[in-house]
Amino acid sequence: MDPISLQSPFNPTQGINPIKAESITPGEAQASFKAALSNALSEVNTMQNESSKKTEDLALGKPVELHDVMITGQKASVSLQATIEVRNKVVEAYQEIMRMQV
Repeated sequence: MDPISLQSPFNPTQGINPIKAESITPGEAQASFKAALSNALSEVNTMQNESSKKTEDLALGKPVELHDVMITGQKASVSLQATIEVRNKVVEAYQEIMRMQV
């Protein structure tokens, strides 16, 4: 269930579908965010483990292609950097909310 979908990036009449906030409860939003975050962290962890395994296999002289090791390492690095940036944005948003006066 993807609430936002782009029909065509070049057609201004087909934009982003609006999200109907009244149809999602805060509990559902929290559960959805938690599941998405857990899934993303799990995928990053899997990529890191796969990269470590291939690097270890290469170091031990097992039959593994060098380009596979390098590609896997770069994928793991990029996914980790993206995760760090998302975390930084979440922390910034939290800090901004905490600075708000009520």
